[in-house]
Amino acid sequence: MMGLFITLYTTSFAQTRQITGKVNDGTGSGLPGVSINIKNTALGTVTDVDGNFSLTGVDDNSILVLNYIGFMDQEIAIGNQSNLEINMAEDVKALSEVVVTGYGTQKKSQLTGAISTIKAKDISEVTITNTQQALQGRVAGVDVIQQGSRPGAEPRVVIRGRRSFNASNDPLYVLDGIPLATGIGDINPSDIASMEVLKDASSTAIYGSRGANGVVLITTKRGKGGKPTVWYNGSYGVSETLNDIDMMNGVEFAEAKREAYRATNKYTTDEALFEVNELESIKLGRSTDYIGGLLRKGAIINQQIGFAGGTEQTNMYLSFNYFKDNGVVYNTDYNRNVMRFNIDHQVFRALKIGMSSFINFSIRNGESFNPIGGALRENPLGKPYNDDGTLNFLPTADGLRSNPFAEIVDGAILNRNKTTRAFAGIFAELQLSKNLKYRFNFGPDIRTFKLDNFRGTLTNERRLAPPSAALDNATNYNYTIENILTFDKSLGRHNFNLTGVQSIQKDRFESSGITVEGVPAQTQLNTNLGNAATISGVRSNLVEWAIASFMGRLNYNFDEKYLLTATMRADGSSRFGANTKWGYFPGLAVAWNISREPFLKDIKAIDNMKIRLSYGSIGNQAITPYQTQGLLGRTFYNWGNAAAFGYQPNTIGNPDLKWETSTTANVGIDFSLFNGRLGGTFEYYKVNTKDLLLSRQLPTSTGFNAVTTNVGRTRNQGFEGTINTINIDNKRNFKWSTDFTFFTNKEEIVELYNGKVDDIGNSWFIGQPLSVFYDLKKAGIWQTEEKDKAASYGYVPGEIKIEDVNNDGKINSDDRVIQGSGVPKFSGGITNRIQIGNFDLSAFVYARLGQLIRSNFHLSNNTLFGRYNNIDINYWTPTNPTNDFPRPNQNQEFPKNNGSIALFDGSFLKVRNINLGYNFTDNLTRKLRMEDLRAFASIQQPFLFSSFVSKYKGVDPETDISQTLTGDGSPSTYTISFGISARF
Repeated sequence: MMGLFITLYTTSFAQTRQITGKVNDGTGSGLPGVSINIKNTALGTVTDVDGNFSLTGVDDNSILVLNYIGFMDQEIAIGNQSNLEINMAEDVKALSEVVVTGYGTQKKSQLTGAISTIKAKDISEVTITNTQQALQGRVAGVDVIQQGSRPGAEPRVVIRGRRSFNASNDPLYVLDGIPLATGIGDINPSDIASMEVLKDASSTAIYGSRGANGVVLITTKRGKGGKPTVWYNGSYGVSETLNDIDMMNGVEFAEAKREAYRATNKYTTDEALFEVNELESIKLGRSTDYIGGLLRKGAIINQQIGFAGGTEQTNMYLSFNYFKDNGVVYNTDYNRNVMRFNIDHQVFRALKIGMSSFINFSIRNGESFNPIGGALRENPLGKPYNDDGTLNFLPTADGLRSNPFAEIVDGAILNRNKTTRAFAGIFAELQLSKNLKYRFNFGPDIRTFKLDNFRGTLTNERRLAPPSAALDNATNYNYTIENILTFDKSLGRHNFNLTGVQSIQKDRFESSGITVEGVPAQTQLNTNLGNAATISGVRSNLVEWAIASFMGRLNYNFDEKYLLTATMRADGSSRFGANTKWGYFPGLAVAWNISREPFLKDIKAIDNMKIRLSYGSIGNQAITPYQTQGLLGRTFYNWGNAAAFGYQPNTIGNPDLKWETSTTANVGIDFSLFNGRLGGTFEYYKVNTKDLLLSRQLPTSTGFNAVTTNVGRTRNQGFEGTINTINIDNKRNFKWSTDFTFFTNKEEIVELYNGKVDDIGNSWFIGQPLSVFYDLKKAGIWQTEEKDKAASYGYVPGEIKIEDVNNDGKINSDDRVIQGSGVPKFSGGITNRIQIGNFDLSAFVYARLGQLIRSNFHLSNNTLFGRYNNIDINYWTPTNPTNDFPRPNQNQEFPKNNGSIALFDGSFLKVRNINLGYNFTDNLTRKLRMEDLRAFASIQQPFLFSSFVSKYKGVDPETDISQTLTGDGSPSTYTISFGISARF
């Protein structure tokens, strides 16, 4: 009896305490917003944005009850535990996870369109400098191209290929429900909770014309009720060039110059060929590495501090981010400072208001400055420094070459872009009745730009002339207003969701600038333009556009088994004529959750399987405003003996210009097998685009060269897939998972302005991609034993041999052939994640295969005529009968038919990121009064595999889909970073 009394006594008065923990999903990622309650009490909390929680008031007998949409409810007995690691099991049969779809959300099980999602955990695995990089290789059908490593440069994003020649192919970005008119480079990637990519017409039709090239929905993190959280994330990285640019050194250049003169029988002695400085360098063994002298170790600093928390009525998220990228080229850097403030307030039961805002101030130096281009061509035998150690502005007697080192002297060049951006997405949400909700969105987006430019006397641009300077200012004001009604109703197993939207978006861009020459003192830079001797240019501009829209959408499902989405949107654009302003874009999608059928329910291997079909149309209006109007241009003429100016028609207006329309058919299958160990999505799509916004050529007799009109058709079709696997997951805390994405896309021209007739002048060919390489085809190098045959074509041994395609005994334009395009045949990425105890390791590999590139790097730096430095290539000589590159020749500024040696296989494979992290033990974090502490080390882009680099001495082959690799040699880099993440 006494024992029972003691037991009851200790149970009734057991001491309560605080526990901490983390709640993960099936992949090990933290789950935000999980509801955690102590069973049979009113005590509880929710997890923060990373899945962490703390809870006071528990004892050894307490039981935690966990609830989260899309996962099975779970009960956990506390016992004597003080820190818990909880893995929730996804309810794969219900698939109730909520996915952002645009103007609302849907359960994952009810999606009918092609939508891919990236979570905050995926973004945090890679060290990125801008938001778009998070999509590369992780979303099937999305091609993200980052050329070079110039600080502040944003990659280009193309979803399911290009559709248009002249109109934009960029996707629409929507930030917390507000469509943006400009890019997303100002957004701090660490503030993002999820990114959804809408790819088919059924998904994008809700955004009408603005979604013509796909839509990227960005949802930022928000505060949660419960214990407030403060966190700090910081990292520091060091960057170096990924691969050296292999140019000729002094000895190699000297021999190439000799060979260039031997080819024309003009070489006698070095004294007769080389100038004084060159001879001195040859004698001293002096060779100047101009490229190396312009490079440094770069540094990337990323610091962020934030706060999240809330009450029953108000939730808040606040973060500050400082990012600095000092490029590997001197005088190039990018500094981004972002403050984000998100707030949600429940005014009363039926009314909720909130705001998603950020302010960004950034400075970018060297946006259009790169001394590497000049350094590549500089003679390595020149004398860069005088005997007294000062810079020698003209290292050789060549009047067109100056010392590249003079470009990076303090005060010699100023090229700076200061940008300020303020965005505030304000909303009010009113529950009109149990089933009807109204939401008002207002999203002002204001950007200001200030561009400072200065070129001193001792720069290659001014070449001892008086300094020049320029100042440009611009302001861009864009706003969006939306009124949204949403109606939800369930009648038995019939579920309806109706959405209606009315919106308007307006944009105003103003700019002005002035350019002067003859700045009296270089120290003034561009701060006092009124002192300059000459005003060489004054400019100003105003561009405005607006778009009005109406949209309706019906989502219907029967028992979550049979699904239907129907959308209709009407858009009116100021960019089109009075009779063609409005475009109408329908979308229809159906889906079948086949795994819910009785004949599959007993197959235990199938967790979920859904088949989707969609069809719809979307428009594109992304052309320069005022194309429907005839614009005037300034002209000059003589008025008696004096000069005068006037105005003349400059363009032909087209009042009948209308929407470019793309119609997409999509079929997809989503699946999950073996209790979530294998899952993924496969899609096939076809996009037909008509009424292309194309610049049509006109006979010059009309007085105009072209007019923008609606002609022609294109087609894109492809196959894409995502496969997710959990390879190992045992109870010994070892886990290995893999994500693999891939896609193939074939784009082709179906019709042009003359029907199915090629436009050779623009290299547009029916059945081919929108841009191709149409040129003479290299067949090798003419060899000594082919002297007579070479002569019959007008060539000599050592020159490029061109394939005589039509066998007419002549080499001319008729021998041009289509050699390929810049559209890859395959793109994809693979991510492996391994977790062993407190250690986690992830590695991401990305590849683009089967595309060609035209290397302007090889055109500009492979002249082989002994004047400018050259890529260290394997060129032909009588004693080195190679078929790689032609013989140097001092009579040819460029080798004959040199365009044929600038085409290369652009395939590459890159190890994008390797990240190793360690989560410190609870004992240490408790002593430091932290919720968690993680340290990590990562390396970005450590390895590049490409024949263009290894065989042909090229630079990084990753280039825009337009296929032309720039010739300035902007180097790619690898970065080693170290950092910590702490949460309090």
